[in-house]
Formats: sequence, structure tokens, C-alpha cells
Amino acid sequence: MRSKLIEKIFRDTSYVRMGGSAEEKTAAEYIKSVCAGFGCDAYLEDFEVDMGDVTRAELLIDGVSVECRGYMNCGSGEIEGELYYLCEDGKHALEGCRDKIVLIDGYLGYWKYQDMLEHGARGFITYDGNVNYADRNIDRRELRSYVSKGNKILGVNINAKDAVNIINNNGKSVKIVVEQNEYKGTSQNVILDIPGECDETVVFTAHYDSTSLSFGAYDNMSGCVGLLAMAEYFSKKHNKRSLRFVWCGSEERGLLGSKAYCEAHADELEKTVLCINLDMIGCIMGKFCVVSTAEPRLVDYISYFGDEIGLSVSSRQDVYSSDSTPFADKGVPAISFARLAPPNTATIHNSYDTKKLIKTDNMQKDITFISAFAERMINAERCPVSREIPDNMKEKLDEYLCRKRKK
Repeated sequence: MRSKLIEKIFRDTSYVRMGGSAEEKTAAEYIKSVCAGFGCDAYLEDFEVDMGDVTRAELLIDGVSVECRGYMNCGSGEIEGELYYLCEDGKHALEGCRDKIVLIDGYLGYWKYQDMLEHGARGFITYDGNVNYADRNIDRRELRSYVSKGNKILGVNINAKDAVNIINNNGKSVKIVVEQNEYKGTSQNVILDIPGECDETVVFTAHYDSTSLSFGAYDNMSGCVGLLAMAEYFSKKHNKRSLRFVWCGSEERGLLGSKAYCEAHADELEKTVLCINLDMIGCIMGKFCVVSTAEPRLVDYISYFGDEIGLSVSSRQDVYSSDSTPFADKGVPAISFARLAPPNTATIHNSYDTKKLIKTDNMQKDITFISAFAERMINAERCPVSREIPDNMKEKLDEYLCRKRKK
């Protein structure tokens, strides 16, 4: 793909595109139009997502208002109670949650939320941002359905600077008000098929949605550009295996697009021999990484292949937090490619994720390597990757997908 087209795609998609929003749909139509530009007909496949329009969110600490954003899909109502800072995960610390409104560090994951519920928390406060950044941005977060399992308590998100002030000033009493309209909305995957000689299929994935503060250039329009470049390349070649390109919607909301795809296409997955996922490539700084949720010998193969091509590759067997995971969970060997930057040179899920993080030369270098690897898999006499997911990866999938608590 030409450098000018790569740069144009980044410019044209330089806006927030949260899963289920009108902006996400606009981006989906744009990806479809780029495919049409090189002679391929992509189509949109809708799936249902939980939505919530928060009309009011208030947080009072000792009677003083603190800027906040209400959690989407946490319900509506008003609660008051004593503040409790849960900075540890031990049993003794969790016992302090009873009848309290709990401030936690980091994301509200499944086990954290279920533990708080079990120990009687009445509500929660999370925070994001950085005390050293000039901005006071606050991300729009949601209480995901697989986290709450229908048991909802009110929650708000605040900026890290305010979280530090609350604890430093020994905040005690809390009042939270959230009002919202919750409903079922629509997100979509963009799908492009390139038929091959046989009915075995290699699936390529990358998500095109962003979080509420981010233009999502690095995470993950970069991966989407990579898929577009490979779709253009392979559309002009004779391929042994059939190819399916899936630009996934609502990944940032819990891999919803890839999960919906795997559910809707369960029968077709039996003929899917490999999932190749791109999530964050082409950044200026950082190393090129490959994560394989498949047999261990694939890790060694990729390292050797990198030496052959002339690109240093850091590879490991693991579960990658991206759209490759639902495929691996359904028994499809999956591999994710990324160029991971040090956090002080590129950050994600905030307003600093823009085209400024991307180097076009690195984009082309990464795409060239991934395409060369993919071409080997596509045209191999038989796909060399075992169709069986190893037991150690099954256990990691159980942990990642919250079916089992991590040891």
C-alpha cells in the first residue's frame, strides 16, 4: 500500500469511534469504501450491543462536588455512604467493603467487581489519567454485562488527580447520582472474502473502534490499515486457501465484535485453520512482537522466520488481549502481531493516541513481514499449525475469559 494512502486513511479516521456509536458506523462504511477502491466488495454484519446514554452523573465527597462520568449500564439512582479505598485484594481488605462506596485502583474487572459485591459494597469509584499529565480528561467507562451478570451497583469514573486528593484529604462521606437510559444498540463487523482454491480459510482480524477519549490511531487504526494493505495485496494473487478479513467493532468494550463473529459463524470455524490478528503496529518506538495462542513450535517458527526476513521479532506463547482470543477459545489457532512501544513514548485509551505515534516506514515494514508470514500459511501444501489448542493455553483462556480465577 502506498505511503500517501496510509497517511490519508489515518487522517480520514482521526475521530473518536466508540463501539455502538454513529461514528463507529461511519468508520465501518469508510473501511468498506477503501476496499471498494481496490476492487473488493466488503459488507457490514450487525450485532447487538448494550448501550446507555448517561444524562446525569454527580459525585460529592464530604459535600464537595468532584468532576466525574457515570458508568454506562450501571443503572440509575442515588446512593450515599462512607468512602473505602480498596488498595489490596486480600480477604481482610475486602471485608472493609461492606456498606461502603469503594474507590479502586485500575480497571473494574470481573473478579474485582464480584468480590466487592460478595462483600457488600454499595457503589464504586474508579479513576484514570495520570497525575503528571496536564489534562483532566475522564474516560467514559461501562459496567460490562459479563462483569455484572445483572447485579448492578452505581459507579462513576474520575481523574487520577482527584483520586489522589480524595485520599490525601481523608475523604469520608460519598454521594453518587447516576441517571441514564439503557437500551440495545448496534455495532458492526466489516467483512471481506477472497476465495481460494480450497474451502480451508485463514481469517485476518483487527478492530477499528476506539475508546471515548481516543482517536485510536495506534490502537487500532494501525492494525486496520495493515489489514487493508494485505487485503489489497492478496486480492491480486492466486491463493490456495480462502481468506476472510474481519474489521471488528466494539473490541474496546470486551471483544464484542470477534465474539459475535465466532457465535454467528460457528459452523465455518471448523474450516478456519488460522486467525491472524493485528493490534497496534507501526509505532515510532518499540519492538515488534508476536503472541501465539497455539502450539509452542509456532513461536520458534516465527523467530526463525524473522531472522530469515531480516526483522527482529520478540515472540511468545500466550493469550493476547485482542480479537484473536475468541477464535482461540473456539479452537482456532490464533496469532497476534503488534509493535509495542514503551509507555513513555506511546500511550493508548486516551487523547494522546493520534497519528503522531505512527511512523509510515514502520507500518510498511510491519505489513511486509506479516504478509510474508501469512503467504506461507495461505499457500502451504497443508497448513502446518496444529488445529489443537494446547492445555496450557486453554487454562490461560479460562483465566482471561473469567471462567477461572488466576492462580
